[in-house]
Amino acid sequence: MARRFLVALMLCCAPGWSQTEPSNAALLNASATQSTPGSATDKRISELQDRVRKAPGDYSGYDQLGAAFLQKARETGDITFYDLAERTLKKSLDTAPQDFRSADPLVHMCLVYMGEHRFSEVLTFAHKAMALGSGNLAAFAVEGDAYTDIGDYDEAAAAYNAVQTLGQAISSPLGVTYMADSRKAYLSFLHGDSSEGLRLMNNAITAGLQTNVPRENLAWLYFESGERYFQVGDLTNAELSYRSGIAADLNHNRSLAGLAKVRAAQGRFEESVQLYQRSVAIIPFPPYLAELGDVYKKMGRLAEAQQQYDLVEYIAHLSALNQVLANRELALFYADHEIKLAEAVEFARKELEVRHDIYTWDALAWALYKDGQIQEAAAAMKKALSLKTNDPLLLFHAGMIDHSLGQDSDSERLLSLALKLNPHFHIFFSDLASRTLDDISRSRSRDLRSSNTGNQ
Repeated sequence: MARRFLVALMLCCAPGWSQTEPSNAALLNASATQSTPGSATDKRISELQDRVRKAPGDYSGYDQLGAAFLQKARETGDITFYDLAERTLKKSLDTAPQDFRSADPLVHMCLVYMGEHRFSEVLTFAHKAMALGSGNLAAFAVEGDAYTDIGDYDEAAAAYNAVQTLGQAISSPLGVTYMADSRKAYLSFLHGDSSEGLRLMNNAITAGLQTNVPRENLAWLYFESGERYFQVGDLTNAELSYRSGIAADLNHNRSLAGLAKVRAAQGRFEESVQLYQRSVAIIPFPPYLAELGDVYKKMGRLAEAQQQYDLVEYIAHLSALNQVLANRELALFYADHEIKLAEAVEFARKELEVRHDIYTWDALAWALYKDGQIQEAAAAMKKALSLKTNDPLLLFHAGMIDHSLGQDSDSERLLSLALKLNPHFHIFFSDLASRTLDDISRSRSRDLRSSNTGNQ
């Protein structure tokens, strides 16, 4: 019965995770209204489809249609729209003049490849766009994004600085702030400067509001702000940021899940469940299904928890692209729940082939730790901590690995810092961090008593 329910639920709620390959005619006939009928993006797609039907040699029309498909992918999580966007943009590039006018479709193709984690291709197309001399700021921005995801943080910073320097000459101050500060905010956070990261993110939000960016893009900024506030334990501002994301876009699944996470941290589990349910009904994103399962487990509703855990694996294996996109998430999911640990390590290593950022090193370290490969886990964790990032979950992973190595002074420092940043950083691991600190304290007391007895 549970398995039949699982399949039925997937058929009802997850068209965006389909294995179906769109036909060539899909470019001009695809309906964009599966998830949010009547949206501005849907209308734009329909209008642009009409435009390119009437003018099949219109490279600009195909470029704009590809960008609209890309926006739809962002709004719905439906990976079919990435394929549609890529095909449409290829048509644009095939017919575009080989000069600065090719820059926009090249950059839009970069964004498609970013969504599909094809980072080397992102850099190739971004550099092509730059070489045209068009001054397209987005080419430098997306170059920085790719470098950030593959863990080349110095190159990422250089790209973002180029956005600012070039933007001062050719763009509006608000446009530059929106494009650059949101990205530099993340780098600041990674390097341990959370306050600077929040300042830059708030600058980007202000600029986004004043430049009327699409509602999904604005919601993303609020969500990112909420994530940073949550990581430093400011639940009040985290809640405000997630609520603002929902106000900007009622269908922003990430902001809904962020608010659900806050509710779980506050012990308001029924509200958390309802918010997670709203989030995964929009896009069944595997990490949020896992978090919903964890809330059910915390409430003692084990059968409902297992249904969500089953869905995580089911969705992650639906298609080749899903599997690529889910490598790191599956590694962490298996490690967190202590299942399929050899596969967790394998998935993390696969992700490391594509990107070497600190969070991939963290996923590998955590999977290795759970699989009993403690020395290897410590080596990977050293790379994950190389930027001194103030992320409580990252610090918790490191503290637990040090505890397994008998390095209790380091473990105590890291676990204490994690709890100081956010005492409710995880629905289960916050308590585990506290218990481990208690164990370390008791062990130290026993050793001290034993030493005193031996000296008498």
